[in-house]
Amino acid sequence: MTEQGDAGGTRSLGQYGERLAARYLGERGMRVLERNWRCQHGEIDLIALDGTCLVVCEVKTRRSTAFGEPVEAVTWRKAARLRRLASAWLAAHDVRPDGVRIDVIGILRPADGPASLQHVRGVG
Repeated sequence: MTEQGDAGGTRSLGQYGERLAARYLGERGMRVLERNWRCQHGEIDLIALDGTCLVVCEVKTRRSTAFGEPVEAVTWRKAARLRRLASAWLAAHDVRPDGVRIDVIGILRPADGPASLQHVRGVG
């Protein structure tokens, strides 16, 4: 797959990671409701239902671990922002889940070799 579309392919890499993450969640029985939902406060990469629990999922895709594992890029500040975004999404949609969970999916896609995925449930 050729990474094109912006300087260094960052956007394409991110889109690749989000596609892989959405497929991964679907294969585990979750129903992806929305991708790249935006409001004035920011963006949620993936929103899914895991049974009756709403899952707000941040996807971090990297080519290497030079700056740490991809999931380590989600700080407590980012988790707090995701909680606020989850509230905004719920206010804008007619969905009444039994609970809300913040997950992070980290994808490492080196230049050679297969991609690896790490799913951390309930970070916030």
